[in-house]
Amino acid sequence: MSAPSEAAEKGSSLWRDAWKRLRKNKVAVVAGVVLLLLSIVCILHPMFTSQPYDKTDLQLGASPPSAAHWLGTDDHGRDLMSRVTFGGRVSLSVGIIATTLSFIIGVSWGGIAGYFGGRVDALMMRIVDVLYTFPLLIFVILLTAFFANPDTVFYELFHKLLTALYDDVKNPQQLFKIVFVFAALGSMSWLTMARIVRGQVIALRGQLFVEAARSIGVGHFRLIFRHLIPNALGPIIVYTTLTIPEIMLTEAFLSFLGLGTEEPLSSWGALISNGVESLDLYPWLTVVPGLFLALTLFCFNFLGDGVRDALDPRVRKD
Repeated sequence: MSAPSEAAEKGSSLWRDAWKRLRKNKVAVVAGVVLLLLSIVCILHPMFTSQPYDKTDLQLGASPPSAAHWLGTDDHGRDLMSRVTFGGRVSLSVGIIATTLSFIIGVSWGGIAGYFGGRVDALMMRIVDVLYTFPLLIFVILLTAFFANPDTVFYELFHKLLTALYDDVKNPQQLFKIVFVFAALGSMSWLTMARIVRGQVIALRGQLFVEAARSIGVGHFRLIFRHLIPNALGPIIVYTTLTIPEIMLTEAFLSFLGLGTEEPLSSWGALISNGVESLDLYPWLTVVPGLFLALTLFCFNFLGDGVRDALDPRVRKD
């Protein structure tokens, strides 16, 4: 009797069942594989290529794809493959790190507000409403313009910390600007996440499993983060996957305005913006990074839909 009982218990795991359902979604699996391959290429290619992303060849200039330069070169003679893969590091890092920060703040804020309700909920959500009155893009632009420069105390602290960890750091000012963009985008992209989580928690807090957990002495915060939030993962995951491409596009616009990545560093958005200026003469400068960006955004959306279906507790177990 013990063997069937153990098998039944093993098959009742939420994450095991979700993994089985996700593997059956071929579109989501393919999207995940493509994202993994893109990430591997972006990480490894700049490390092993003989054409660094910042190596210029003004005599060569902009040239179409060839055997020597698979994706061509830009107007400074820099290898576009190296610049695209290095730019992928920046774009993916912005999207993932800023979204992770947004996820942590939004889930915590919305979960606490929805669970406690009453005055706590009213106060916390009024703060969200006030922050909603500030346009996200403009607020991030103001933060970046006023604080992401070497004359602020933030840069001094960042530089001291960086020099304490590393002896020789290239382009510390540009690195500081990128890190600040991460923080600015992540710290202002959590508002919708908080509202979604709050609504889900309010809908779940009256369920029987919550009452059962309270009856055995489960604490408030453990109840929020160990019981309520896992049961609301479907909508949270969907919005998270939509936040990543949104933040990547926002970073691209900031780079276009000169408030994001700067030369010789690049992101996919910055490469697209630079290529638009000479689209009629050198179309590959826009098409290549544009295809990489579009493919990444599509894959995140397909993978997010698959994860949502896999984690949806209303999906009947197979």
